[in-house]
Amino acid sequence: MLATTSIAQIIRERTSVKNGYIDKEVSQDLVLSLLKDAVWAPNHKLREPWRFIFVSGERREAFVEAILPCHEKSKHESVRNKFQNVPAFLVVVIEDDPRQKQAEENFAAASCMIQNLQLLAWEQDLGMVWKTPQHIRDPLFREALNVQPGEKIIGVLNIGYFDKEIIAQKVRKRIGPAEKMTAF
Repeated sequence: MLATTSIAQIIRERTSVKNGYIDKEVSQDLVLSLLKDAVWAPNHKLREPWRFIFVSGERREAFVEAILPCHEKSKHESVRNKFQNVPAFLVVVIEDDPRQKQAEENFAAASCMIQNLQLLAWEQDLGMVWKTPQHIRDPLFREALNVQPGEKIIGVLNIGYFDKEIIAQKVRKRIGPAEKMTAF
């Protein structure tokens, strides 16, 4: 009999992996295979408002170089250090509709898709953290990544295989939903 992990177990076990990445390549093919399922997230009128920019291997240095001009020179070394051990990045770009309702629907759909991606990756022992650093709004960074007017970067996913012992030490708690619910 095959051992299976329930969706509920994966949801409870998955955690953001901010560090502890091991030196193992994350292939674009693997990320694409995960995205093939992740994009089945609910999205209003099936707009599928997202696109992706994948960065790994030898392109990581150029990616970091695109980030540096968005920060004060005195912070360049610390910024570079934040990214040097991350095996891969996935920049998530969405259509930034000028209509508030559609913009919110697009962001919500992309958020659901990212959660799907994180859960699918976790199932493959691949860690991620969704980052929203200030430089994603910087015109210099947007230009370097060829992000067009009418598009919005909603985050950069740091992706990599990780040291499971480091992650196992994380303590995760949640407030019970009964404490957050009222009745009308």
